[in-house]
Amino acid sequence: MTLRRYLRLGATAFVGLVVVSLVVGNLLGQPILLSYVETGSMAPTLNPGDGFVAVPPAVAGAVETGDVVTFRAEEIQGGGLTTHRIVGETEQGFVTRGDANPFTDQDGGEPPVRPEEIVAVAWQPGGSVLAIPHLGTAVQGLQGTMQTLQVRLAGLLGTRSLLGLQGFAYILFGASVVLYLLDLYLSDDTDRERTRKRDTGKSTRLLVGAMALGLVLAATAAMAAPAGSQEFTIISAEFDSDRPFVIRQGEQTTTQYAVGNGGLVPVVAYLEPGSDAVSIEPRELRVGPRSVANASVTLSAPPQTGAYRRYVVEHRYLAVLPQPVIRSLYRAHPWLPVVATDLLLAVPFYLIGTRLVGTGRIRSRTRESPSLPVRLYHRYR
Repeated sequence: MTLRRYLRLGATAFVGLVVVSLVVGNLLGQPILLSYVETGSMAPTLNPGDGFVAVPPAVAGAVETGDVVTFRAEEIQGGGLTTHRIVGETEQGFVTRGDANPFTDQDGGEPPVRPEEIVAVAWQPGGSVLAIPHLGTAVQGLQGTMQTLQVRLAGLLGTRSLLGLQGFAYILFGASVVLYLLDLYLSDDTDRERTRKRDTGKSTRLLVGAMALGLVLAATAAMAAPAGSQEFTIISAEFDSDRPFVIRQGEQTTTQYAVGNGGLVPVVAYLEPGSDAVSIEPRELRVGPRSVANASVTLSAPPQTGAYRRYVVEHRYLAVLPQPVIRSLYRAHPWLPVVATDLLLAVPFYLIGTRLVGTGRIRSRTRESPSLPVRLYHRYR
């Protein structure tokens, strides 16, 4: 394989990674590798539709004044992910403001931002945010097209499993398999136009590896999509109330946390307090196929009255490994069970695939093989 082909494959893989990370991150509500802004509150640093490199807080380290962060807002535009700059710090949390705004978010009623509410930090090489113009605009268009496709396919096949992030992974994996088989079929057609000057071929290892990568993407999406932080807003009040999240100051309430599994593979879920004054029992749940398991979450109200946010963090894993193994890996690091599961699925798939189809090359005696649409045209014209 020539250097030019390696570069072409590398560029294609990079573009694919960028697109998938942006679409999946948007569906998850959690930036992955890249993110973008939708409003002009950060202009001129980031204009509407501009993208930026999103660094996880665990990698970025401690945030400080001057950092641009993405956090889960409570009041800004009705709540949701917001990207603004940290301009100060108080005992309650960080003070934030959009570069184009004349006042801080906290002046507008947003509570101070706590560290656990920050989901990403914008990369600032040389002290300035690295902006990627119009990246978000392109991704929003792609996401709209993808959602329309998912809805139509789900309606055609009569299944909801093709909706959401997990459905996106299924469609991506299925499309890669179909395109591979179609390309293989057309490559073996002896009636198509071709020259016989040079014997070339496609590496079966590369093709099986691409399919194994699709399997990993589907498995990772199945584990990552339902996971994340669940927010509970409680009111610390001076009186008793029948409302479940209005709690007398200094007291507590208990609510159920449901972990559902709509798939055919059992899952193991771990629940951790994402903020103070939260306790959970049990913290480890095994949920069978198409089943629901419940945990009890106890929320405590502080002595001071007011509204407070509490968080429960969920991590979920496909139960393809023994549960004690998953537990040990999880205690070492929450991402280790994901990596181990992906390897357990991908490595045997790759070994069996290369065993079945061989490790040679799929021959096509042509110097420059026509594109897939051209081959379809010549076959069925």
